[in-house]
Amino acid sequence: MNLQGKKVIILGGSSGIGLATAKAAAKDGANVLIVSSNQQKIGEALKVLPSGTEGQAVDLSKEENIRDFFNKAGHFDHLVYCAGENLTLNTIDATNIAQARDFFTLRFWGPFAAVKYGAPFINACGSISLTSGTASARPGAGWSVASSICGAMEGFVRAMAVELAPVRVNCVVPGVIKTPLWDSMPEADRENLYKGVGDALLVKRVGEAEDVAEGFIYLMKQKHGTGQSLLIDGGTVLV
Repeated sequence: MNLQGKKVIILGGSSGIGLATAKAAAKDGANVLIVSSNQQKIGEALKVLPSGTEGQAVDLSKEENIRDFFNKAGHFDHLVYCAGENLTLNTIDATNIAQARDFFTLRFWGPFAAVKYGAPFINACGSISLTSGTASARPGAGWSVASSICGAMEGFVRAMAVELAPVRVNCVVPGVIKTPLWDSMPEADRENLYKGVGDALLVKRVGEAEDVAEGFIYLMKQKHGTGQSLLIDGGTVLV
């Protein structure tokens, strides 16, 4: 099984896990369309993606933009959503609730709208793959918002697997992965995070974007799994 000739739309595909997934899908023969809110990042991503890959700037924080995008994009085979901004980690007493609501806009309501408006255009045997995270199962202090988003996403995936059948709906659940997600941290703190987390994991390293991309490729190519959350976490939930 491969993705030869399949149309794959990756929302959040200009960097990190999304870009790695776009590279892997294109290598497997897919026709890839990456979407991001940042036109400059799209341009940079297209330079490292195969000729023929398409890119489009869409503000995924606005429902109407997502609706209009899918109405114009037409039919396709696989949808991947991995867009998200850097989360701010705060204990609940220091959490700004209005700001916390904003984090749900891109990380939960964005994929919600993408499924709502994208699902009618998915071809037979197609799939939807969303993104959660191990914070749903193993939250630390300060992770209340992130854990809530991840838990909500996994529940949403199961509900959509039932509602949209036979379209397959799944999600990837990454642990700590080296991506631009952590770029808001000072470099020394970021490297300490990678080392501290990596040393504690069963595989003795944090993940790379390519590790997670392989999970998305698998979820697109397999034919029988739906409503599932695929852990790619180096053993995070076991230690």
